[in-house]
Amino acid sequence: MSLTIVLNGQPRTFATLPESPNLENLIHELGLKSDRVAVELNGEIVPRSTWAEAPVSEGDRLELVHFVGGGIDA
Repeated sequence: MSLTIVLNGQPRTFATLPESPNLENLIHELGLKSDRVAVELNGEIVPRSTWAEAPVSEGDRLELVHFVGGGIDA
């Protein structure tokens, strides 16, 4: 299934998502670790616990924030 969404302000097309994709599928497709990602779907924060039930549809607007570790030891 081909699906085009707006991801962090940029149009992006996915060709290998399942027939009825959800946020969990999308995060996996992007190769991100789910414990380090926050998701806003069409202006609403989506709790990680509901990603498998949160459908992603043509034209949806997603904002993803990927957290990374690092810093300076004090």
